[in-house]
Amino acid sequence: MIKTLNPNFQNTINERLRNQNFMALVGFEITKIAEGLVEGELLLTSKHQQHRGFVHGGVTATLADITAGLAAVSLVPADHHVVTADLKISYLNPGVGEKLFARGWVLKQGRKLNFCEAEVFCHDYNKPAVLIAKASAIMVTITPDELEINSEKLEIKS
Repeated sequence: MIKTLNPNFQNTINERLRNQNFMALVGFEITKIAEGLVEGELLLTSKHQQHRGFVHGGVTATLADITAGLAAVSLVPADHHVVTADLKISYLNPGVGEKLFARGWVLKQGRKLNFCEAEVFCHDYNKPAVLIAKASAIMVTITPDELEINSEKLEIKS
């Protein structure tokens, strides 16, 4: 059973996304936050394309990673962090269209590991959405006592 340990998880997720400069650079926007689930979209531009004009696979993987990761964030206490331990993505179709839609969710919640999945769809104007990728991910929970921050680097204590 999926259950949040953070009653204000929507605020936590919005704050975490605001603090991720890379996601602002990519242009990703959250459209839905629920317990164990995050959805979002990305309006596509030429900067998101690879050399043949399709959506770059790294962009697709990034959206799968961020939605799965934030879905896990929705379940952990506000002072805990989540990092990706494993991400496996299968590309099913080329991404061609005006925007990407990504959905990530937690399949199984654990104390330390959350097993997640994500799907990325491409929308092309008035055509039906096309599933372009499916991903599975393992997200690790980092507790405050495991995290040490100093002025030069971030370290995770082992």
